[in-house]
Amino acid sequence: MRNFAFVQNLLSTLVITLCIAIWGLAAVPGAALLIHVYELTAADQLWVRALWLGLSGGGAYLLWGLSTHLIVGTFGIILRPRLPEARVPLKSALTVRWAFLSLLHRLATPFLNQTVPSWEANTYFRAMGCTIGSGVQITSSSINDCFMVTIGDDTVIGGEAIINGHVVERGELVLAPVKIGKGCVVGARSTILPGCVMGDESVLAGHAVLTKWTEIPPGEVWGGVPARCIRRADGSRPE
Repeated sequence: MRNFAFVQNLLSTLVITLCIAIWGLAAVPGAALLIHVYELTAADQLWVRALWLGLSGGGAYLLWGLSTHLIVGTFGIILRPRLPEARVPLKSALTVRWAFLSLLHRLATPFLNQTVPSWEANTYFRAMGCTIGSGVQITSSSINDCFMVTIGDDTVIGGEAIINGHVVERGELVLAPVKIGKGCVVGARSTILPGCVMGDESVLAGHAVLTKWTEIPPGEVWGGVPARCIRRADGSRPE
């Protein structure tokens, strides 16, 4: 892409303005609630009024978070790439699109940290492109590049686990799908990099790092940095 530096600087400036607009618009319902309660309790005693304003403040935060997810999720539905995988120069239109979606996801993260695991969080992840089966429990907000991630039925994603569908190498942005099967467990604070596959009922131990394009066979338990098999599906251990 020609004049990439100019485009990057221009878009960065526009994105800052957009961030203000998204968070500002998301705050409107909560602000309306606070104003209404403030006026409604004008004749009440101080502590009664403080109680209602405090409760409405909590409600305002809830409305802000839900509205942020709604706005960002709508952007995700419209802008997320629909491709099996990609390898493009860093200075490309797809990189700009990916970076924009990544920034939007960061705008949604503060409230997402408060709502995982829940149907609301899963709905947001689906809007951003993640394919999620039934009974999935996601207790991490760091499901990045959602449009590259598939999670099978009854799988559990541990707290602060990181799933990335991208990597940057040799001046290129590489997007590759991450496929997690049914009944899997992704341990707390573990990391899964692009191109990885976890077979059904497999386990990635806590704090483990599954390096790019690694496949865990069904039923196996892997752990370590980088992750290696520590127990086979038949219960035996590698020599």
